[in-house]
Amino acid sequence: MAGICNVAPPSLLRPFSPYRASASLQSRRLCLPIRASAEVSGTPVASASESTGVIVPVVISPPPDFKPPQPKQFGVRPDKVWDIAGAALASLFRLGTGVFAEGYSVSVVSKDDIPPDQYAFEFAGFKLKETSKLGPRPEKPIEIYEFESCPFCRKVREIVSILDLDVVFYPCPKNGPTFRPKVKAMGGKQQFPYMVDPNTGVAMYESDDIIKYLVTKYGRGSVPITLSLGLLTTLTEGLAMIGRMGRGSSYTPAKLPPKPLEIWAYEGSPFCKIVREVLVELELPHLLHSCARGSPKRQMLLERVGRFQAPYLEDPNTGVKTFESAAIVEYLQATYAT
Repeated sequence: MAGICNVAPPSLLRPFSPYRASASLQSRRLCLPIRASAEVSGTPVASASESTGVIVPVVISPPPDFKPPQPKQFGVRPDKVWDIAGAALASLFRLGTGVFAEGYSVSVVSKDDIPPDQYAFEFAGFKLKETSKLGPRPEKPIEIYEFESCPFCRKVREIVSILDLDVVFYPCPKNGPTFRPKVKAMGGKQQFPYMVDPNTGVAMYESDDIIKYLVTKYGRGSVPITLSLGLLTTLTEGLAMIGRMGRGSSYTPAKLPPKPLEIWAYEGSPFCKIVREVLVELELPHLLHSCARGSPKRQMLLERVGRFQAPYLEDPNTGVKTFESAAIVEYLQATYAT
């Protein structure tokens, strides 16, 4: 049976929950409004004064001294070396699961074989020609409620990267005031991960059920071996979090943005991981554009901004667009933490 998370951080040896549930989109429509909607656009975030009850707009603006840094491929800022090293342990324990898109293939070609305006990793006068074989694409992004430091949530994030899906993540850190109550209102329990597919009306708990659903609907029908080993998968998912134990699991008071942030990232990248941790801690909803190796979205980002590098953040609430994980982390904390 698949597991579910309702506490953070979870014990690696916790028993599996027998709970298996699914909820229709009808139950989702019955949920009460929770503080503020992250799907409302063009409106300021509002908060109520405890003394007067008057709704006071909360202004979201970038730090006055923030300047997007010049991106450096594989560059690590000295004060972030141990953070990146700890996050990199995950790929070792998980054997690279989430690093490569489904049907990934690679060949080494001369650098002249691939035009400069097409994405390719270049080294020593050669380029890597990377491709993937993906399933049907959902018309609308999948919605997933989850948090870091949960092995069952990580399993679902890995399949999202493998299937190259766009997903709106609603972070549910411990003591988070917004999306944890919303999950209970929608599905009846505060357990994670929880998925809603607006394309089909399907909603469900249980990481294994979510994975099977996604690979059947948007993949090539088979669950990767590293995600289908039962207890061994769960144990290695837990070990993958050792280097960043506890990060991305507890709520830090923050402003709720009117619009979800957008980020180009993938689960297997340590640079993306430290940004994801902060997004979860601040309970910031975000639209993830998965871009694992072989993803066509690498070319799309190159065409959009002139280069590919992950993570890349665009904040529609402030207009800030920036590469570099360390800068993104500082920007998020300065802009949204209260």
